[in-house]
Amino acid sequence: MDLTVRQMDAEEFQRQRQEVLGQWQTGKDVFFEEAVAYQKSLPKSKIFAEKLAEGKEKGITYAQPRAGVALISEHIELLRFLQDEGGADFLPSTIDSYTRQNRYTEAQAGIEESAMIGRSMLNGFPAVNHGVAACRQVVESVQVPVQVRHGTPDARLLAEITIAGGFTDYEGGGISYNIPYSKDVSIESTIKYWQYVDRLIGLYEEQGVKINREPFGPLTGTLVPPAISHAVAVIEGILAVAQGVRSLTLGYGQCGNLIQDVAALHTLPVLAEEYLAKLGLPKVMITTVFHQWMGGFPQDEAKAFGVISWGAVTAALGKASKVIVKTPHEALGIPTKEANAAGIRTTKQILTMLKDQSLPMTPELALEEDMILAETRAILDRVLELGEGDAAVGTVRAFQAGVIDVPFAPSRYNAGKILPARDTTGAVRLLDFGNIPFDETIKEFHRERIAQRGRDEDRDPSFQMVIDDIYAIGKGMLVGRPRG
Repeated sequence: MDLTVRQMDAEEFQRQRQEVLGQWQTGKDVFFEEAVAYQKSLPKSKIFAEKLAEGKEKGITYAQPRAGVALISEHIELLRFLQDEGGADFLPSTIDSYTRQNRYTEAQAGIEESAMIGRSMLNGFPAVNHGVAACRQVVESVQVPVQVRHGTPDARLLAEITIAGGFTDYEGGGISYNIPYSKDVSIESTIKYWQYVDRLIGLYEEQGVKINREPFGPLTGTLVPPAISHAVAVIEGILAVAQGVRSLTLGYGQCGNLIQDVAALHTLPVLAEEYLAKLGLPKVMITTVFHQWMGGFPQDEAKAFGVISWGAVTAALGKASKVIVKTPHEALGIPTKEANAAGIRTTKQILTMLKDQSLPMTPELALEEDMILAETRAILDRVLELGEGDAAVGTVRAFQAGVIDVPFAPSRYNAGKILPARDTTGAVRLLDFGNIPFDETIKEFHRERIAQRGRDEDRDPSFQMVIDDIYAIGKGMLVGRPRG
């Protein structure tokens, strides 16, 4: 199949489908017409897109955790706890690492070992191995919508099983679940894998079943400038809508500077609507998800709650549709269900208190929005130019040229030339632009902001600033200032 943004033809989809459903034995239990009927039987309260639309209309920011364990009964117990004790508005099923790499034999061994030992030996829920009926058990055991969260470059079989299993939201994308997660997987191949996922969801949509799609916004989660994550989110949105997706939640990961983060949340849906219209694609429902701090956390629980609270404040003031909640055990490993619920309750308290408040449009906020819009448009326009109007082709060529460049990503298909650092206010800027197609006005803005930090700290801007910034929040600061 040649790479193109155009909708996958039915013959190619069915050819792939036979191969995909044969990848593990549970694939034989997927029947599209029966799955459509099951999805249609779900109450409105369990449909992600319906609840997101209601929240968007009422100006609500919802809270959702991450969570997943190996065994069905324990996974259900965990989700019910987060719903009942944490007050989660949406629930996840975070998928284990073996499943993410399509290593189902090892996932099966993990299930068996977990059953034998009596505790989860996997870092998530192995949905493919458990199959359609088990996924339906999970969906039926709770009162709120459930989403698949993972990190899978080739997520086709996982999509088939979980959507047939009643999940009404599917996270990830061909760029965001490749570049930050894999070293040797080509972007062309993952775009094609994810076009299959999006076409599958498009087929459900054509049958009257709403499945929300959520590209993964934070990417590497480490000093990612908003324009980079926005460009990827918009491209993944374009690719999804071209295949028939009609409900999109675009993501953004907290950088830490309130003004920059609020500006990012304001501009993301604006850019998505602009470029979908520019390419003649249908108008779709667009919502936003804000990820609380994805970098290093303090080990002290009280300090960790401080970081969580700052993320909650930003989500509320930025009017995100949803916030993905961290836990006070973030620095220590997989959290207890009690710690996970505490993170949700902390977040929801702040969301409720700030529901009716917003940031006034100050000159700084307006400037930040203008810069994010200009920077993202510069990248997206060059992507479309490289692809001669085809966003899929343009994306592959843009990564080859370094036009899109994700900082600190393991992928050999990523240039890795840009170098981000914070300015004196904690906003993320660029020390080195690599081949990002910014004009001189944009570059001078970044240079001056970082130079001001250098003057404030009495040191020349350098790579040391980057290192200091990466470790700063774990040490109780946002900007990595020199000690003394």
